[in-house]
Amino acid sequence: MENHMYFDADKNDHGLPYNPIKALTVPRPIGWISTISRRGVGNLAPFSYFNALSHNPPFVLFSGGSRPDGSKKDSVINAEETGEFVFNIATYDIKDKMNDSSWIEDPAIDELAEVGLTPLSSVQVKPLRVAESPAHFECVYHQTVLLPGHSDESVHHVVFGRVVGVHIDDEYITESGLVDTLKMKVIARLGYKDYTTVENKFSMNKRMAEDNNLPTDAIQAAE
Repeated sequence: MENHMYFDADKNDHGLPYNPIKALTVPRPIGWISTISRRGVGNLAPFSYFNALSHNPPFVLFSGGSRPDGSKKDSVINAEETGEFVFNIATYDIKDKMNDSSWIEDPAIDELAEVGLTPLSSVQVKPLRVAESPAHFECVYHQTVLLPGHSDESVHHVVFGRVVGVHIDDEYITESGLVDTLKMKVIARLGYKDYTTVENKFSMNKRMAEDNNLPTDAIQAAE
């Protein structure tokens, strides 16, 4: 008999102090999203449900949970109403300011200014960029998908956006033209209150059909 635990995800009957699902889907990139409201007030908030989806053209998403009353987070509202947002890469050197920006919920407060970050203008969109961040994606809103929850607060609004502009600090581009993510010390979310940094990497060559006598269509189907 296998020596492992099992629990029903709907019943949440794991018997542990905390739900382990987020501790198992790791590491999760942090989407530090800047938006601007229709009234012109800036907003900055980190989302641990964030990722890239494609590259030609590039699409990204961030997923925002609901407030206790079931209403949407400011970042979601602003992206939907203005059609724009910016993804700022969060790094170890600015982790505390990233964390500080997560606690402010008053839509009248500009988190970027409140936590002492430096604003930078974008090229194709209105939301400002975080100067202390080494890279940014300017994005235009595509659509929102509503994920149902077991309570009003657990409803998630998944925002999809198309990347229309990319900024990279020259300091992090190597002589061979590659982005040095290790030097950036990008942070990612683990479970509970834990985070990690990207500190090591390894490379693997993509296997070709002739390497293992597989037909080409089998390799393509696995991609």
